[in-house]
Amino acid sequence: MIISTKSLLMAVLALCFVLGQPALAAGPHSHEGPTTTARPELDHGKKWPTDDVLRRGMDDISLAMRQSLAPIHSNVFTPAQYEALATRIQAQVDDVVGNCKLPEQADQQLHLVLEQIIDGAATMKTGTSRDQGAMKIVRALAQYGKYFDHAGWQPLQH
Repeated sequence: MIISTKSLLMAVLALCFVLGQPALAAGPHSHEGPTTTARPELDHGKKWPTDDVLRRGMDDISLAMRQSLAPIHSNVFTPAQYEALATRIQAQVDDVVGNCKLPEQADQQLHLVLEQIIDGAATMKTGTSRDQGAMKIVRALAQYGKYFDHAGWQPLQH
């Protein structure tokens, strides 16, 4: 049986989220171990391409975070709200990983951003420093906007 790279990565991402791992171990694109400290890079000075699936998923993650930031900063966001937010974000990540069609190099760069989003969502579910998980997602969304060509992308103000 042949397993596609996307299928394998989706399984790894799902497993890491379920286990609450802070970041992915070496994935199918990695040749140098964990990439948690790696930052995306531009494509010879240009932003990486996106597709409709990626743009929709990232727009929804951004919207979810935008709607949640005020109560998070006011310390009135409940554990149940953090868990619901993390679940919503993870559903979008799963959809992007399963359905996004990018060239391999762009895909590799995207996974550096998605790792941070997955880690932030896992932190929001753990019960400790949930707000730090939310801020990690905000930072990842800023990276996404800096490195990916997404018309109309607006960074979150926090």
